[in-house]
Amino acid sequence: MSAPRRPTDPSGLERYYVLTKGRSGPGGSASSLDVATLIVSRAAPAPGTQHEYAEILRRCRDPLSVAELGAHLGLPFNILAVLLADLLQAGHVEARDPIPAHDAGRGPDLALLEEVLSGLERL
Repeated sequence: MSAPRRPTDPSGLERYYVLTKGRSGPGGSASSLDVATLIVSRAAPAPGTQHEYAEILRRCRDPLSVAELGAHLGLPFNILAVLLADLLQAGHVEARDPIPAHDAGRGPDLALLEEVLSGLERL
């Protein structure tokens, strides 16, 4: 009887374990990340940076939501959150709320909503 074959290309759970160094979730300030949080690079990837970290830094030159970033990289949210926590702690990325703080207390533009409703009623 032969020993079970091991995949030569780490994918799936093994790959995620290696990427996150065994961590199952982010800690600290990154624990408040959600799929709508915008991520923006504050630095370019340095030579020798791990591929996934470098790819995050390259893709987030312009603000990109965690959901979009996960889709581009093909990573589940919890794995991506761990990587983002590392980058946040190092100061390489910035996390922003999708709604700027100065607009958070203000509701939707009622005049615009009334125009949209009026246009829909005319259809």
